[in-house]
Amino acid sequence: MAVYFDNSATTQVDPQVLAAMLPYFTEKYGNASSLHSFGAEAFTALVKARKQVADLLQAEPREIIFTSGGTESDNLALQGTAFLNKHEKKRIITSVIEHPAVLNTCHYLQSCGFEVIYLPVDEDGFVAEESLKENINRETALVSIMAASNEIGTIQPLAALAEIAHDAGALFHTDAVQAVGKMPFNLHDSDIDLLSLSGHKLHAPKGIGALFLRDGVQLQPLLYGGGHERGLRSSTENIPGIVGLGQACEISRQHGAEEIAQMTAIRDFLIDTTLDSVEGAYLNGARENRLCNNANFRFDYIDGESLVLYLDMEGIAASTGSACSTGSTGPSHVLRALGLSAVQCRGSLRLSLSRFNVMQEAEYFAAVIPSVVEKVRAMSPLGEKKNAIRS
Repeated sequence: MAVYFDNSATTQVDPQVLAAMLPYFTEKYGNASSLHSFGAEAFTALVKARKQVADLLQAEPREIIFTSGGTESDNLALQGTAFLNKHEKKRIITSVIEHPAVLNTCHYLQSCGFEVIYLPVDEDGFVAEESLKENINRETALVSIMAASNEIGTIQPLAALAEIAHDAGALFHTDAVQAVGKMPFNLHDSDIDLLSLSGHKLHAPKGIGALFLRDGVQLQPLLYGGGHERGLRSSTENIPGIVGLGQACEISRQHGAEEIAQMTAIRDFLIDTTLDSVEGAYLNGARENRLCNNANFRFDYIDGESLVLYLDMEGIAASTGSACSTGSTGPSHVLRALGLSAVQCRGSLRLSLSRFNVMQEAEYFAAVIPSVVEKVRAMSPLGEKKNAIRS
């Protein structure tokens, strides 16, 4: 059996999404800015997709800016806010467990003279409201807290954090790349000013994303050119990708509730059976207020990378954490922020689901994981430490 449990890294393009995209590569290939009929077809598709994305988020179509993905959306939100307000407000607040797209952008802003505050999290990965209250002031331009962790699945209290930001006169941004399609959003009735999403995390292709920008919120562009996307993201629109993202959002809007219920049941089965059947297994992150598709474990006396490789031999694709830190060999900054040691972090395993996963796959994993863990422990120097302690 081939099982794909690495959907937080990327998802399969939904066949309905691919079918919607294909005509815009070969038949309807016009530039949406052109005046002739080919351009009109592309423009009509652009308008439709913008509404589909907005409808999933319960926002207005004019509040959706198409980008190349989550990383660009995060950069546009953070840099665009910071540089527009550089003469009045120089403080940015984020958390220590953000995605590298946010953390590295914040590091860059620090090099440009901005002050960045990195809020700690508790042992389950939650940002405390009091911590934000203690660090925010009238010099704060933006608070950026991810909706849900890409590694441990913890869902942050966005409503409360955004209210604190607004009370201090700051804007609130959330990286919702992992959350869109896995939890509902109603941006009409929220204090979220900016929200980032990425197509390839919800069954659209790679290379397309969007930024929700609330009416009245202004940004300084990162790209200058022909004035596309209200002048905030100049570049000829990627119509096939935009169509795919729109279709993916439409599917999620129509079937999201049942898909979330399905993934939640599989997630809970994976968590319960793994903790029950494997000695020295622990759950990373919160048991409640957790993404419906995320199960992140750590195992005593084991190397997570070896575990991933041995699971792959059994036909199961999983990961040790984020796939977005290219070349990183150190322990996860997210797990370290929970208070775990480097050795504990080393034994992590992330399973992440999609609408295409079924319970039979989880049952197969449950049957395989105890023997795979024992095999890896027996071969690992960390396993030797376990045996020494027992003797």
